[in-house]
Amino acid sequence: MFVHRRFSTIPYCLLPSCRSIGWLSKRSRPDSPCIRTVLHTSPLDELTDDAIAGTYRVWQRRRGHRYSLDDVVTAWEAARAVPEVDGTLSCLDLGCGIGSVLIMLAHRFPTARFVGVEAQEISYELVQRNVVRNGLGDRVVLRHGDLRDHDALRALPGAPFDLITGTPPYFDPKDGTLPPDSQKAHARVELRGGVEDYLAAAATVLAPGGRVVVCAGARAPERALDGGQAAGLSALRRRDVIPRAGKKGPLFGVFTFAGGAEHPDSFEHSKPLVARDEDGGRTPAAHDLRRFFGLPVNEAEAPSP
Repeated sequence: MFVHRRFSTIPYCLLPSCRSIGWLSKRSRPDSPCIRTVLHTSPLDELTDDAIAGTYRVWQRRRGHRYSLDDVVTAWEAARAVPEVDGTLSCLDLGCGIGSVLIMLAHRFPTARFVGVEAQEISYELVQRNVVRNGLGDRVVLRHGDLRDHDALRALPGAPFDLITGTPPYFDPKDGTLPPDSQKAHARVELRGGVEDYLAAAATVLAPGGRVVVCAGARAPERALDGGQAAGLSALRRRDVIPRAGKKGPLFGVFTFAGGAEHPDSFEHSKPLVARDEDGGRTPAAHDLRRFFGLPVNEAEAPSP
């Protein structure tokens, strides 16, 4: 069962740290009634205030889970895969974390409506804050719960959905030491299932003609393909992502699926996306991603070490 926590009005509860607020920019201070409306359940450690798409910004923990390249490329592929629909586009983000993919897509599709499902407590609190601070409360519904509860998914407002996204963790709990931070652990390690569970969940609430876009670790891409097939989905496209040229191979891939009733003529294995060149500078493809989501591009930016 999913829990819907109503936003409650608590003045200044959106301030991102119980320690010091002096570093906050004026634009991030809670100076409007809209921003003051949020559920606040616990103090958080220090947060950073980061641009994510256009004028939208997110708060994320400095030492916790942070949005990254897999979120950006998943949102990009999802935006390119959006089907034509009659009426309002209905989107679901499974395991929405702090809201990164959901908010990027909300920027690209300003009339679409979204549902985000998240089970991890810290991430759920942050996605609530991020939705409200960006003025998205009128077209985003959030639910706190486990995406493996298919009955709860079917009861979500807006189901079935035209576009479903997910950025599952892709490290096996048996492969190493679990991060001590709960938010990091659930974002990186398959503590509540992996890509197969995300695809099975998506298949239960996908509208006819809809699309599912998920990322998966590059070490076992067959898991995404086999998981999609087991869920009754048809694979349309795969794009591998290489964080830096000249290093190891792809870190992850992003996969696009259609419903099982569709039978694509061919499966497209797209050209890999390389985010940084051998010197650590952003590639033209990385600059294009920033432009796509309305972020400034500094081609003279110093390379990453």
